Amino acid sequence: MTDEEKGWKSYEEVAVYLLDQIAEKLGLDRVEEKQGVIGRRTGTTWEIDGKGVKVGDEGFVIIECRRYTTSKLKQEHMGGLAYRIIDTGAAGGIIVSPLGLQEGAAKVAEAENIRSVHMDENSTRTDYMFRFLKEVFVGVSDTVRVTESVTITITRADGTQETFTPDA
Repeated sequence: MTDEEKGWKSYEEVAVYLLDQIAEKLGLDRVEEKQGVIGRRTGTTWEIDGKGVKVGDEGFVIIECRRYTTSKLKQEHMGGLAYRIIDTGAAGGIIVSPLGLQEGAAKVAEAENIRSVHMDENSTRTDYMFRFLKEVFVGVSDTVRVTESVTITITRADGTQETFTPDA
């Protein structure tokens, strides 16, 4: 396996792991790993990077990861994901990428209930940064330095929260 292939595989694994950690915020019960899903219309098997199971097992969303580092995702990529959603009967999708979506891709995503999650290309299970809607999730094993004014809310696994504003 080449270094590039290892990077893609790691990116997918980390994305699925981190999405599972915030599954509740995504309206999901859990996030499962890479698997095949059979198309209802075509009968073909689609390999998906992850599967988000909706709360109460009432449907699922397809999770796709694209670690493109030189350009935003194109309309064509989103069209492929949109068709997999239609064919499998999924309720929508989540696309994970470091750079986000081009304008046409964003329109397809909106029309087909595909949410975009931005995750840094070099993220690991412990050192990561990803953004979903207006929330930013950060995991660091080193030091974080704040250069602008910011308010930080830490939500622990037990649900308790701590909010503070570091001195500038």
